[in-house]
Amino acid sequence: MRMIRQFIRLLSIYRVIIRFGLDELLFSTKIFRPLRLLAYLTPGYWLRPKDLTRGMRIRLALEELGPIFIKFGQILSTRRDLLPDDIAFELAKLQDKVAPFCGIQAREIIEKAYDRPLLEVFAQFDTTPLAAASIAQVHAARLHNGQDVIIKVLRPGIKARITKDIELLYFLANIANRYWSDGRRLRPREVVAEFEKNLQDELDLMREAANAAQLRRNFKDSDSLYIPEIEWDYTLPNVLVMERIKGIPIRDIETLKREGVNLKHLAEIGVEIFFTQVFRDNFFHADMHPGNIFVDISNPERPSYIAVDFGIMGALSTEDQHYLAANFLAFFRRDYHRVAELHVHSEWVPPSTRVEEFEGAIRSVCEPFFDKALKDISFGLVLLRLFQTARRYKMEVQPQLVLLQKTLLNIEGLGRELYPELDLWKTAKPFLERWMDERIGLRGFFKGIQTNLPLWAETLPELPLLVHDALVHRKTDSEHIKHLSLEVSNLTKEIRQWHERLLSIFLTAFIFSSVIGIFLYLFFQD
Repeated sequence: MRMIRQFIRLLSIYRVIIRFGLDELLFSTKIFRPLRLLAYLTPGYWLRPKDLTRGMRIRLALEELGPIFIKFGQILSTRRDLLPDDIAFELAKLQDKVAPFCGIQAREIIEKAYDRPLLEVFAQFDTTPLAAASIAQVHAARLHNGQDVIIKVLRPGIKARITKDIELLYFLANIANRYWSDGRRLRPREVVAEFEKNLQDELDLMREAANAAQLRRNFKDSDSLYIPEIEWDYTLPNVLVMERIKGIPIRDIETLKREGVNLKHLAEIGVEIFFTQVFRDNFFHADMHPGNIFVDISNPERPSYIAVDFGIMGALSTEDQHYLAANFLAFFRRDYHRVAELHVHSEWVPPSTRVEEFEGAIRSVCEPFFDKALKDISFGLVLLRLFQTARRYKMEVQPQLVLLQKTLLNIEGLGRELYPELDLWKTAKPFLERWMDERIGLRGFFKGIQTNLPLWAETLPELPLLVHDALVHRKTDSEHIKHLSLEVSNLTKEIRQWHERLLSIFLTAFIFSSVIGIFLYLFFQD
């Protein structure tokens, strides 16, 4: 039965492709241009709407195909360097101008969620949506206390539609895994699973509200990013109510310029905000397309960001954070040998990979990054060459990094729009160096002692008891004593290392103070 549903869905996708003439568009690309005469034989050439541009046809097709395809269009819309202007302009409308559903229907959904008339909950409700996206749409409202808010409502039937498309993606992933030579390396099933998890998170507006609250706490005292406040008394799994913000949409570059906004500052703090979320907080906004970002221009010289839509948030393991930061810094320093070593050590490439050979391949890919402004770098070419390197060395796709990669693409797209001269890497390097020092440098060492000292102090008195228990149960439970002995050994080793570190610190301090003392003595003797 599932196979039949998937086959029907494939037919419906093909029907949309034909109806909007997208098969004919393939023959206008560079790859298929030698075969462009065949375009006249495709149904799309004869059936395509004659009054629509190619950008409109692509956008409308993605809208009709559903939320997953709309998400794909949203990602593409941030890459104006990879798309013709007419297509990029139309795809940008997918960020918050997806065709809305009826406002009356939204009102009915809200009343059903609260189980009472809408005007008992809100003093005012606008049935005309402020914005519509692939998963939900937003309406303006006012509470009875006079506060202006926005209401986010899930699209009707959206869960069933996403479930069907996810089934289709798994079907295609299984085919790729079985019949495509690169299937296992690209791990399509894991990528689809990660995508499914993110979509399911977006369907729970209580989770989104919690995400917003956490991000708001993380940037509570920030003058770079503002997060609207959640109205928890009115928020439900399919209805989210939050503070209504006022700002200029990030895509409205003309207005920002007209208001004298410092676009260089705006671009630089955007990079800093991203790296702060990823490395300091390990909790980052992973849907940072222009439709979700506004600018507070109350101080044009030092503008700040306002973020909305927190359905997709990302987090990395501690190991991935360390490896990513170390990789970035190695890139900045052009230490390609270290980059190759990190990839092998993290098992992103097979352990049998020859580090020296891999180092040379990475050098050829990454060297064009340096000493160039962002506007001079062809990221499309770099990504293509990285993909070719990945194929050569069987580098596996890391599903846990897919969100991060997507967000980096969005950040780059915003940087191009705001300030083409921005050097993304130069802006990020000081932040990453400071973060690495705090984690594994001298400051990180002292912080680790400060964190672990209470635990060591609590555990140290228990050491004799652990040894006694091990001796008592020696004859009756050999496995238990082995486990306890290992604990004792590890604890003893940790305490010894702690003493050695403290001794080194005290000796260093003593020697340093002695040298200073001798210097002062000689100075005053003279």
